Amino acid sequence: MFKQCVVALCSTLMAGFLVSCDSGQPQATANIVMAAKAGKEEKKEAGSFPVPLEKLAVPEAEIIMSRPQVPILCYHQVRDYRPADSKSARDYIVPVAAFREQMKALSDSGYTTILPEQLYRYLVAGEPLPQKPVIISFDDGCDEQFPITAEILDPLNFKAAFFIMTVSVNRPNFMTGGQIRELAEKGHSIGLHTWDHHNVKKYAGDDWVTQVEKPKLQLEKITGRPIQFFAYPFGLWNEAAVPELKSRGMIAAFQLSTPRDQSSPLHTIRRIIVTGDWSGPQLIKRMSSSFDGGK
Repeated sequence: MFKQCVVALCSTLMAGFLVSCDSGQPQATANIVMAAKAGKEEKKEAGSFPVPLEKLAVPEAEIIMSRPQVPILCYHQVRDYRPADSKSARDYIVPVAAFREQMKALSDSGYTTILPEQLYRYLVAGEPLPQKPVIISFDDGCDEQFPITAEILDPLNFKAAFFIMTVSVNRPNFMTGGQIRELAEKGHSIGLHTWDHHNVKKYAGDDWVTQVEKPKLQLEKITGRPIQFFAYPFGLWNEAAVPELKSRGMIAAFQLSTPRDQSSPLHTIRRIIVTGDWSGPQLIKRMSSSFDGGK
């Protein structure tokens, strides 16, 4: 029931955010590499350790906005449809066979998965990325995301980012703390998706402690790693949220397909929700139309 309630709530409030921004030129992947090489402000000496993400000097927003966008895919549930699934719920469900086809299409097309950490270094310091980068992200922490990763992503050498809603950890139909820790240990990225999926635009007072500070500490205890990336519930954000997230160690945040904020591009990074009726070629086409030259 809890899982169905979350899906229903997400479906209602996110219905208007499923359409990607279709514009631009189909040259983004080549431009990403060129921009990274040409705009590399932070260089590491041979043999040195990478500069911690939070220590990197953040350039002017115009510089970040000038770097070609990386395609970022957002998934929720990866499972077969059930008779009880409503039409709106199915917008957030991708059947296993469809997911497998989509991932194969990415692999066959030469895409390499990167993680939010690599994206941040690219956006902030101009560090180079693979020629055709893509981020695969999962929201909420649904339990099937764990075996699907082993069954479909691992054989393709794909890594993913998991944004966890911590109220669900160790609950039925959601991942356990042990599974989340194992994903982190295998090289996947763990980020925060609030405590219980409340709309960030409605936060006041101690809500920031309840929804961000405490869940962040919980995930850091589970993974043994810093939690520095945030995904807005429903993809919704406002200007007031950005300084609150920054002050709590969230160095970047992910929304959905609306344009990035030109003054806060690191905290309005775009993603598109992938649906179960997209074939592999359709996914590639959607990625191109949404991210090649888009804002």
